[in-house]
Amino acid sequence: MTAPIPHAIEGLWLPVRAELDGVEAPALVLERTEFTLRAGTYAVRFAAEHHDRGRYELISVESGHARLTLTGTHGENAGRTLHAIYQLVGNRLRICYGLNGVPPDTFSTRVDSARYLVSYRRKE
Repeated sequence: MTAPIPHAIEGLWLPVRAELDGVEAPALVLERTEFTLRAGTYAVRFAAEHHDRGRYELISVESGHARLTLTGTHGENAGRTLHAIYQLVGNRLRICYGLNGVPPDTFSTRVDSARYLVSYRRKE
């Protein structure tokens, strides 16, 4: 039996730009963060330490956006389910996370939107 072929979203990703509720993330945070998606699991490392880990699931495309759900098992999001939309183009990945349990419908944030928008580039 052969192993399933990994989805193109899987890999090690480095953030190049991020904003939370319309506020841009500091460069130091971006430089020290890594996001990994592999075999249905995700991990966020900050300063070489695990910050958040769990499972993820890709969901069919609705309303023109590919969707993803992350369920935290360790770290700051343990016990939480985050709904997100994503766009993958080559070695660039853009994800908009709904931090309040509501799936985002656009790749945007604003004050009090409870959204985190991140653009990543593939490292591996």
